[in-house]
Amino acid sequence: MQKDKIKQALLKYSTYRRIVQFLSFIFFSAMVFNLGSLPLLLPVLWTWGYQQNIVGDAFTAMQLGFYEVAFPWLALASFLITGVLIGKSLCGWVCPFGFIQELVGFIKRKKKEAAPRTHDTLLYGKYLVLTITLFISVTFSASKLAKISSGYERALGVFARIPFTAISPAETLFATLPQGIQYFHTALFEKPVLDILSEIPALPVIFWAQLVIMILVLVFAALVPRSWCRYICPHGAFMAIMNRFSFLGLRRDPVKCAKASCRDCVAVCPMRVPILELPWEKFSHPECIYCMKCADVCQDKAIKIKYP
Repeated sequence: MQKDKIKQALLKYSTYRRIVQFLSFIFFSAMVFNLGSLPLLLPVLWTWGYQQNIVGDAFTAMQLGFYEVAFPWLALASFLITGVLIGKSLCGWVCPFGFIQELVGFIKRKKKEAAPRTHDTLLYGKYLVLTITLFISVTFSASKLAKISSGYERALGVFARIPFTAISPAETLFATLPQGIQYFHTALFEKPVLDILSEIPALPVIFWAQLVIMILVLVFAALVPRSWCRYICPHGAFMAIMNRFSFLGLRRDPVKCAKASCRDCVAVCPMRVPILELPWEKFSHPECIYCMKCADVCQDKAIKIKYP
């Protein structure tokens, strides 16, 4: 009996997905392997704060491209090619911040959910974040090209260069905090403790804003599954658009599916995809991250991957 349970666990997508997430999390930082920087851009929420990174955040690269008045071809290509070939699956299998959200999700087992109408309204949040970020980046790039950007840049401050990444919770968690801890650790050998503590209140306002945003996002993720991915992440917004054209999709076997008496797949979906309301031949819903929890929970094995 125990062997059967182990075998069933090993055959689940979730087992392989967590292994891939963990290995991806390690691989993303070249500091582990000392590989140096490589020009690999992926549409996932990561940090640009370490020069040793072997993977770059395509959305940050896009912002930096506009800041330098250069069209971000590589970053855009990353979104388009990834979206067409494998849809939004990187969000569910590779994204480091997605992995962190799932770890935080274990803190509170009983989750909260927004009402259907509220949920549908909140889904537009990530498109709003994407639009605002691109608006700032593009208009600043245009003003810089017209040589009238000095006033605009002073007004925007740190947001002129990377308007979203400047307050991204991933940047705070993976770069700002580790660098801060490293600084204070080093300072302990050079300064009295009281002098170090006196420096904390003098930290820039942007740091405290980053910290508050990160804490709120993680608390929200503990209460609502994948809340950042659902409602705020601009990467998710961009990939949601591309997901409609993805070769990758899911198929629901109408013969095996006990649609009338079972809604397990809908109940377990962290992105609240209305699986039973979608075409059975193939569906690639904008919110689907292909985590395959629906396939794992289906007792009738009615949900399969379909490609193309």
